[in-house]
Amino acid sequence: MAKNSDNDGFVVFDRVQKSYDGENLVVKDLNLSIGKGEFLTMLGPSGSGKTTCLMMLAGFETATNGEIRLDGTNINNVPPHKRGIGMVFQNYALFPHMTVGENLAFPLEVRKMGKSEREAKIKRALDMVQMGAFANRRPGQMSGGQQQRIALARALVFDPELVLMDEPLGALDKQLREHMQFEIKALHERLGITVVYVTHDQGEALTMSDRVAVFNDGRIQQLAPPDDLYERPKNSFVAQFIGENNRLPGKVEALDKEAGHCTIRLQNGERIAATAVNIRHEGQDTLVSIRPERVEFDPARMAPDWHLIEAEVIDVVYMGDIYRTVLRVAGTEDFVMKTRNTLGASMLPKGQKIKIGWHPDDARALDPL
Repeated sequence: MAKNSDNDGFVVFDRVQKSYDGENLVVKDLNLSIGKGEFLTMLGPSGSGKTTCLMMLAGFETATNGEIRLDGTNINNVPPHKRGIGMVFQNYALFPHMTVGENLAFPLEVRKMGKSEREAKIKRALDMVQMGAFANRRPGQMSGGQQQRIALARALVFDPELVLMDEPLGALDKQLREHMQFEIKALHERLGITVVYVTHDQGEALTMSDRVAVFNDGRIQQLAPPDDLYERPKNSFVAQFIGENNRLPGKVEALDKEAGHCTIRLQNGERIAATAVNIRHEGQDTLVSIRPERVEFDPARMAPDWHLIEAEVIDVVYMGDIYRTVLRVAGTEDFVMKTRNTLGASMLPKGQKIKIGWHPDDARALDPL
């Protein structure tokens, strides 16, 4: 369950800006409140500002303007080693000349911890990541996944209340990466620590997070729980960046702001109803967003109030659990429909003309990119 009250600001970015050259802002007036015990992911493409925000929170970068607070204390001028924050990097950042046990001992020695207490904490941290038998190994004697577990144990060994993770799974293969996602999420839930996680991988963000902050051009485009982000994107960038998404260009013909609905005339002249998300006025250009899995072609699975439209099959890809069908729809040739591979289902032949449909609530009229 998400733990994310804006009134419970354990980590707070207050009007934070960052510029490297004194002119161009890579982070623009960031306001963000992260609750204690929350798993918040900063998600976005390269250059969007997410990693810079994490580095400012860690203390490796300094904010140009604004204030960063941790548990109510301004930490702008607090050096990294005095912030009490655990850090996990993509490249693990383990000392290659030290054993696993010595790597974990290092942050404890810096904190002047006694030997017996150090040993107890090292054992507990290694057991936590199921690496108790590896204390005497060196990083070079372990696989990437094992090294990542050790890096995670080192970040947790001194019991920090806040752990920052910068693309920690980026160097792992797909299967191991997915496995580690669930391990990290389970650890977070068990320990109750606050995690700020940076990634460009939307699957990681949706799988692991209580909330996701989607960054682009130095700003948060949307901050929401994963399901809200996917089902109810606030603008075209979020709709495009999170998951696969169909976009039908058109023009707003009628707008009912009170009901939150509008009528869109598509490029081929067809009119469809849609939910008006960030539509300002009639006559404006729009992109209508429809998720591929919300599109149907079987009349038995469609209700009378669904919108129907002509389509032509361009290509079909068998993906095991689903069929991914590319269609020509309303003048576009990259409209995607995803259907489950259920008993008796089969691929549609290329060139076939079909009727497809979706519920009007699943069509969202957004700003043009």
